[in-house]
Amino acid sequence: MATGIRAEAEDFGHTVAAVLDARWGNATAAPHGDLAGVWQAAVEHGWFELASERALDFLIAAVRALGVRACPLPLVDGYVAGLLLGADVSRRIASGQVRPVVAVTGTVDTDTVHHCEAAPWATHVLLLHPATGRVRLAPIAQVEPTPGLAVPSWSRVTVAAPEAEMRVEPAVVEDALAVWTLGLAVRALAAAERSHELAVAHATTREQFGRVIGGFGAVQQRTAACHIDVAASNALVADAVGHGLAGSGEWTLAAALAVRHISDVVTSIMFGAQHTLGAVGFFEEHEAAWLFRRVHADVVRLRAVSRYALRVSRALVERGRSLPSFHLGEAAERFRAEVRALLAEHRTVDEHGREEYDREGLRAAMAERGLFSLGWPEELGGRRAGVAERAVLNEEMKYACGPVDRAMSATMLLGHSILRHGTPQQQAEFLPLIRRGELRFCLGYSEPEAGSDLASLRTRAVRDGDHWVINGQKVWTTRAHTASHVWLAVRTDPDAVPRHAGITIFLVPMDTPGITVQQHTALSGEVSCTVFYDNVRVPDSMRVGEVNGGWRVITDALAAERVVMGGVAATLLRQLDDLLGYLRADPQRLLGAEDSAARDRLEGLAARLQATRALVLEATRAMAEGKASDLAAPMAGVLGGELAEDFGQGVLELLGPEAALGAEVPGVPGHGVFERALRTSPMFVIGGGTNDIQRAIIARGLGLPREERAVRAKGR
Repeated sequence: MATGIRAEAEDFGHTVAAVLDARWGNATAAPHGDLAGVWQAAVEHGWFELASERALDFLIAAVRALGVRACPLPLVDGYVAGLLLGADVSRRIASGQVRPVVAVTGTVDTDTVHHCEAAPWATHVLLLHPATGRVRLAPIAQVEPTPGLAVPSWSRVTVAAPEAEMRVEPAVVEDALAVWTLGLAVRALAAAERSHELAVAHATTREQFGRVIGGFGAVQQRTAACHIDVAASNALVADAVGHGLAGSGEWTLAAALAVRHISDVVTSIMFGAQHTLGAVGFFEEHEAAWLFRRVHADVVRLRAVSRYALRVSRALVERGRSLPSFHLGEAAERFRAEVRALLAEHRTVDEHGREEYDREGLRAAMAERGLFSLGWPEELGGRRAGVAERAVLNEEMKYACGPVDRAMSATMLLGHSILRHGTPQQQAEFLPLIRRGELRFCLGYSEPEAGSDLASLRTRAVRDGDHWVINGQKVWTTRAHTASHVWLAVRTDPDAVPRHAGITIFLVPMDTPGITVQQHTALSGEVSCTVFYDNVRVPDSMRVGEVNGGWRVITDALAAERVVMGGVAATLLRQLDDLLGYLRADPQRLLGAEDSAARDRLEGLAARLQATRALVLEATRAMAEGKASDLAAPMAGVLGGELAEDFGQGVLELLGPEAALGAEVPGVPGHGVFERALRTSPMFVIGGGTNDIQRAIIARGLGLPREERAVRAKGR
């Protein structure tokens, strides 16, 4: 399925933007802009003919241009009217004879419309009653402006007898509302994104307290958080548009998820931009002030109308739908089917309904098919595959609750680094073990004074002839008590500048004299260890890569971990599906009415999960295209980690004390997975570099300077 907006549509959006720049201007034109002239220009340029071609991506591209300039031209209203009414009326809309605005109402025979936008320039109201499918096109009889937040102001409108009236099928109503709500959401998002861009530019130039404000940690964290929300929302819009263009049965749900996520985050993006812009954006005649009005006015209308559109909870629970799928291409999706079939061959269900796997049988079958050596050279036992296939394998294994998790970690975190940096002897010794899924390793990175700041590690390795003598301590080393080898990062040059230049990697047997393992039980329940290295002598043959070149080896391993990052979303998707399976048994008792707080909570979690999956897809595509500096991966990591914590809390809120019981108790919802998932969730935020660090990386990717205190510390 094609995903997102075509290049031709993007070009159309640029054309719309050029016309708006000439006929309207930027957002500061909102109180006095020539909306009548813009409407006439839209007619002349054929903007109101898009519905006849079902050119959804062209519509969305145009709406973005409108949102950036706070221009309330009801282009989406004309599009929806064209979808619902006959060809004759559509031609009149295209020619400008009929200039409609849409009003979604819960009252069948009303002749009064409140909070109507652009009414002074319109000729008709299209009244849509979703419950009955009744559609009326009625001339406007009277317009009474109602000034307030929206500029130009909303109006109270009285309509005359309808010129056209019809009833449409529920599916047609659902489709029309999906277009209308998505259009309104995109317009608000575009306005907020414009404000965010202005704030980022301001943060790179505005000086306070003797330095650029973008160097302050608080500004960086806020800016990065806003950027993540913008990127995730745009990814969801692109996915929804792709489903719409393909005529997918998942289109309306994809649109509902995008609308829900945008309505949840767009005002926070706007406030974040205002806070960064400070007094400049508040007191001065600034674009952001008018964009602020546009964003909040659009969102309040959007929330009022969304209750008539497809509810995410109804689709997922009562209709038994799943979150819309993402496609990584034909080859990757064929591979996905292969992996799922293999999992099914080795899966059983016990007497309590819990899935179990023949782990040893699955490991052997995967090794036989080359699944632990995807993308390796064929002469080293590899199987030809790209980034997409590796991502698919990781996602499917995580969705299956990690039956061969250790073997998967070895191939992703060690295999590719040994291929790039290992000696022929190391490759001959370790690659066959990894390829068979038999290497039991642990990761020796973190130290008491060096968690996310890996460049600050202190464990020392001093050369002694053909050997190295290692002294130091590693902490939070998962599975060290059962590992055969440790992938160990040590400092070999204490005076190196920059600090990361003096690090070297060794692959050391855990039974080497001088290694002592102290076990601890983590919050998740798994064993994590402190490992002491006391005069541990290792031969130079255990060194992987160049002396003092370990940072490059680590970077390659972390690049592979960007694929692992997609596993967080897959894990959460499995938890959502398990939750939905339980909720579907008795939705009214567990979730209540359409407007219940429980349904709202479920919908918010589902939308954020879909947003995380959309960013994972973008990160995977960026990796496949060789875009090593792309921000999609850290953004997906931050979003997924924070969602994991919120999801864990949300499930307990939805299901109550039963969800807090462990797997030992028969009949527990999710067979005890939910309480453990909550205990595990903080690791998704702090593991592999905390989210605070990831947001700082994102901020620097946007052009903000490093935080000055960090720069000073680095120079000492």
